[in-house]
Amino acid sequence: MVPRTNLEKQLTKIRDKQYTSHDWKSQVALLFDQETIKTEKIVEKLTTVSSSSENNFDFEVLETSKIYHLDQIRKICIDYRLRFLDAKFFKGTIPYEAVTIIKDLEKTHNTSLNGFKIVAPSKLFKLENADDPLLFAPIGNDYFYLIHKWGKDLHPLRKFFMWFFKSFENLLFLTFLVSVLCTFMVPDGLFSKQQNTSTTIMVFLFVFKSIAAVVLFYGFALGKNFNTAIWNSKYFNA
Repeated sequence: MVPRTNLEKQLTKIRDKQYTSHDWKSQVALLFDQETIKTEKIVEKLTTVSSSSENNFDFEVLETSKIYHLDQIRKICIDYRLRFLDAKFFKGTIPYEAVTIIKDLEKTHNTSLNGFKIVAPSKLFKLENADDPLLFAPIGNDYFYLIHKWGKDLHPLRKFFMWFFKSFENLLFLTFLVSVLCTFMVPDGLFSKQQNTSTTIMVFLFVFKSIAAVVLFYGFALGKNFNTAIWNSKYFNA
């Protein structure tokens, strides 16, 4: 009877024709050493600030759907109160998958990538004194290439809530709405025996000034600022 074919033995024969056992072990060890060095270099570049504002991408193989202009990134940061900063300031964990994608990009484009930036909420950055990250690399002329996205998506109502902090006018509108709500919560007859329009207006003005004072104190005390001012600031009180 014809013996059955052992795939492992056949595979070993093919390998042994190309390498001796010693050479093959050396080749594998060398490959792993090279990959380790590449990984270490990428991690180092992700944790240091680079002055590079562009990378030598091969535009023929770039995915155009992942190219974004600085104005587009700025708008999304302002709408959702996010920051666009150097990867060095990111205190979260950058997944190994992102490092792998960077290595693949460097191999495909035959270049070494630098100047990495990340879009994420302020709490994910190590900000200096003065839950959905996106990793970018600069292309040049204020264009950036999206390398990797990880983590959970933002809360569906985050854009709505952060709209009130986009500008002073928006915050003033929020203060007005809260004041109106609080005014209607004040029991009738608390400030006068007969509730009328004049009394209601006076109560509203009192409530409005009180809430505005608390908002201003909170803002100045904690160094808070509007979305348009912090989207690319590395200072927590800028």
